[in-house]
Parts: sequence; structure tokens; C-alpha cells
Amino acid sequence: MGLDYRGRIPMLVLRLVALAATVSATLIMGTSHESAEYFGIKFEANYKKSPAFKYFVIMNAIASGYTFILSFVPAKTSYGHFVLVLDLVMTLLLDSSISACLAIGQLGKNGNSNAGWLPICSRVPKFCDNVTAALVAGFVASITYLIIVIYSLHNLINLLTLKS
Repeated sequence: MGLDYRGRIPMLVLRLVALAATVSATLIMGTSHESAEYFGIKFEANYKKSPAFKYFVIMNAIASGYTFILSFVPAKTSYGHFVLVLDLVMTLLLDSSISACLAIGQLGKNGNSNAGWLPICSRVPKFCDNVTAALVAGFVASITYLIIVIYSLHNLINLLTLKS
């Protein structure tokens, strides 16, 4: 019985790290906002203004809820393969949301001279710093989920080789 707990502890720690990272990314991005005035026009920067930022917040919130619920599922269930597939889906969704958010963040930081878009991070630096922090937390969550998938695959392969 002690071996079961020792085998479950690494997965529990990884899931807690993933939960902390996804909750942090959601809260940081969801609460970041800043107002600025540019050429006499006042504008507000927040995550609701960009579909990519909304997608990032929604995917991290979904991953947070999924991880929280999964922390109450017993280790020895018949749903192991299904959980592995869902973990892989969460990893891919987090990766896609980070990619979208990173593209918009890069555009906000550097602008696009070909399209005539000016960088805004010089006008709203606190917002851009919060976006960067949320992206870092998102990267931690994504890497943690990748490790969870690899660890689960390793356990599955060991289980299959023991049976044969």
C-alpha cells in the first residue's frame, strides 16, 4: 500500500503545480488593466479587448477547473486512459492559448511597421508586465502538463510491459 502512495505523490505534486500555475495565469491576466491617453484619446488596455487574451484566460480557467476536479479522482480508476487523453488535450489547448497570447503580446510590445500598428507597451507598461507574468505562469502550466503526460505514458508503458 505504501508503494501506491509513493507512486501517486509525484503526480499529485505535478497536478498541484499545474493548478497553481493555471490559477495564477488566469488571475494575473484577468485582473490586469491600465488606462492611458494617446494623442488626446483615452484608451484602456485589458484582456477583454483581445480575443487572444480572452482565449488565454478561458483555457487557463478550464485547465484550472479540470486539474482541481482531477485531484479528487482516485489514482486506481478505470478512467486512466481517458484521463491521459484529457491531459494531452489540456496540454495542447494551453499551448495554443499561449501561442495566441504571445503573438498579440509581441505585437503590443513591438508593433508592426508594415501594417502601421504602433507598440502600446510604452504607454501601458504595467499591463504589459502583467501579460508577461501571465505568460510565464502559462508556460509553467504547459510544461508541467507536458511532464504529466510523459509521466502518465511512462506509467502506462510500464503497466503494459508488466502484464506481458
